[in-house]
Amino acid sequence: MFARNLLVLGLLALLAGCSGLTTRESVEGQGDAKQWQAHKLHIAQLDAWQISGKVGIRAPRDSGSGTLFWLQRQDYFDIRLSGPLGRGAARLTGHPGKVQLEVANQGRYEAESPEQLLQQQLRLNLPVSHLFWWIRGLPAPDSKSRVQLDAQSRLAQLSQDDWLVEYLSYSEQNGYWLPERIKVSGHDLQVTLVIKDWQPRQLGQ
Repeated sequence: MFARNLLVLGLLALLAGCSGLTTRESVEGQGDAKQWQAHKLHIAQLDAWQISGKVGIRAPRDSGSGTLFWLQRQDYFDIRLSGPLGRGAARLTGHPGKVQLEVANQGRYEAESPEQLLQQQLRLNLPVSHLFWWIRGLPAPDSKSRVQLDAQSRLAQLSQDDWLVEYLSYSEQNGYWLPERIKVSGHDLQVTLVIKDWQPRQLGQ
């Protein structure tokens, strides 16, 4: 139950919104800093997507894997998990100011933000909104980060708020280079995301 709910809430990556890209970051690695800035601006235009793939979690008290579906339409999101971690189904929907979690055979929970929901259900304080940025290969803009670039001037590794995010592979989708395999580690937790299908969109033009 711990891993299931933590994974569901941790994937609530989306309520940070698309406010600016100004970050307090230090840049290292093989890539070119100017190319990295251009890549960030290009990817940040994406404010909608549909993702399907797999997710795995390793935690001291529980581990497992499941499937992931994530629909994002600007501020609205719909995230669904199925498989061993969800015992069939778990679903997160909402927008800034109202977040709802439904877990099969357990019930429905609501909060104003993903952080509040996480605190209420698990008594944990994690930067769950950062995943809205991390899933696109971007550092979250509201805290300091250390960025390591690959040879193509994309994120290879990101350290932010005591979390380590490793970008193991990318794929090109409709002119956007987007993460295909991501590993997030910190606070005795490791989450691996394998994205099988990226469908990026740009709505807010």
